[in-house]
Amino acid sequence: MRKWLPLTAVCLGAFMLLVDVTIVMVALPDMAADMHTSFSGLQWVVDGYALALAALLLGAGSLADRIGRRRVYLGGLALFAAASLACGLAGGPAALIAFRTVQGIGGAAMFATTMALLSSAYQGRDRGVAFGVWGAVNGAAAAAGPIIGGLLTQHFGWRWIFFINLPVCALAVYVTLKSVAESRDPHAKGLDLPGMAAFTTGAAAVTYALIRVGENGWTGAATLGLLGLGVAAFAAFVLVELRSPRPMLDLSLFRSRSFVGVMAGALLLSGAAFSYLMYVSLWLQSAEGMGPVSAGLVLVPLSISSFAVSAVAGRLLHGAPARLTIGGGMLLIGAGALLQAWMTDAGDGWSVLVPGLVVTGLGVGMATPALAAAAMGAVTPARAGMAGGALNTARQLGMALGVAVLGAVFQAGLRDGLAGSGQGHGTAEALASGRAGQLLATGPAARVWVEEAFASGLRGTFLTSGLMGLAGALLVLVLVRTKAPAPARAQARAATPVPGPAAGDPSAFERASA
Repeated sequence: MRKWLPLTAVCLGAFMLLVDVTIVMVALPDMAADMHTSFSGLQWVVDGYALALAALLLGAGSLADRIGRRRVYLGGLALFAAASLACGLAGGPAALIAFRTVQGIGGAAMFATTMALLSSAYQGRDRGVAFGVWGAVNGAAAAAGPIIGGLLTQHFGWRWIFFINLPVCALAVYVTLKSVAESRDPHAKGLDLPGMAAFTTGAAAVTYALIRVGENGWTGAATLGLLGLGVAAFAAFVLVELRSPRPMLDLSLFRSRSFVGVMAGALLLSGAAFSYLMYVSLWLQSAEGMGPVSAGLVLVPLSISSFAVSAVAGRLLHGAPARLTIGGGMLLIGAGALLQAWMTDAGDGWSVLVPGLVVTGLGVGMATPALAAAAMGAVTPARAGMAGGALNTARQLGMALGVAVLGAVFQAGLRDGLAGSGQGHGTAEALASGRAGQLLATGPAARVWVEEAFASGLRGTFLTSGLMGLAGALLVLVLVRTKAPAPARAQARAATPVPGPAAGDPSAFERASA
């Protein structure tokens, strides 16, 4: 069984970094109560991690190709462990957000190298098995995040969602040192530092502007200034990439309509399917009085239906055009969110969410396996690594922007729901920051306007998510023209010994999911 040790090392890191995207969702109300943080502070606990992942994935892949993928993976594990410890010990929201961002940097180093390490460690049929297991672990991470977070938060405290990473990191480092060989690209070029800086600045400025909309307003000077900075930074990024001899992202990829459609689908899928879970968790725990474990279990239908469908979608839908599988999945995601918007009303309990969560999960499971295949089919083989990195970047950026956009909608909905109650702006902020329990304790009358406020906020959030899903479906159906590869071709490629792909190349995941 020694030959599967590299797979074990890589899967440990991948599972951990992906779990940490969602593990905090059910712990946010406890964090808010312990640290007395604001609503925007809660958003940054999620978005600091997602933004760091999105901004640095391509750069980390280039660095790994140049100095060694094993070295970058180990460095990512060490940084992730140190940041996890610091998160668990953080004494205030500012420190927690800062260390979550550092945790995301370590996660980017790990995520950008996992597939390249597997490709260099295995050949032929073993490579296909390795990528199949790796894909299953990724799906299991999404399903396990809310449950693990709920169990740790309820029984040990929210800080243990970070402390638990330490022994896992230690085991991953040990197995990596013992079993994973170093690999690099002898033709790798230098890092595109100006491109990384411009992209990071643009993504952070736009996200920060959207998070502050609730306080500054859409037309406020701060909002417009930050959005202007973001646009300027992205424009600078385009200029840098066009002129750089070693671009972080070759913009010529976007000459392909299919590639544009896939990137749009990946961006909107993450935003539409997952970003609202943060606000659902706040409602379940602060207003409905559920514990972290129970709140985590409410979200499980989405994860289970997604995992079940993705496990069979590759075989059942391998002959279907990618635009239909991805577009159809996006339609289901939009329909699931709209179903939740339609069913949610003041006084309703958690059970009204279940049908919509199941439908959304079906869409995620249908669309996700085809995304990587379509991205690879839209570019030449030489650009597979860069296309894969761009796909993962779009997913994480979609999560970050989705949390910010839906947060603004959620806050506006809370204020609308409180309009007839005589409660002011401070009450909406208290509800958004997880302090509904304190307001409910003031008397029975509070129950009426708290429930109305959350129903209004969640309806707007679900409606926006649904429109995002439908927009993604439309873009994919119009733009994408590639087909998922047939199993015979996929197996032939998996059985052919080829050099390892660039760091972050998910082309083998295409083989595993087809």
